[in-house]
Amino acid sequence: MNNQLREAIEAKKQYYIEKLLDAGIYKVSNRQLYRLTLSELERIFQITARQSHG
Repeated sequence: MNNQLREAIEAKKQYYIEKLLDAGIYKVSNRQLYRLTLSELERIFQITARQSHG
């Protein structure tokens, strides 16, 4: 079960990384996207999505 959770988290991280790359975001505070946590990626994605819609 633990392995499934890890795989699900990694898949979700990859989803957000791809969306951010599509938006032209490659680094945040000089950190590569793959180094960020899922929570950090979600927050950056939400901010980016709000800026592009508002």
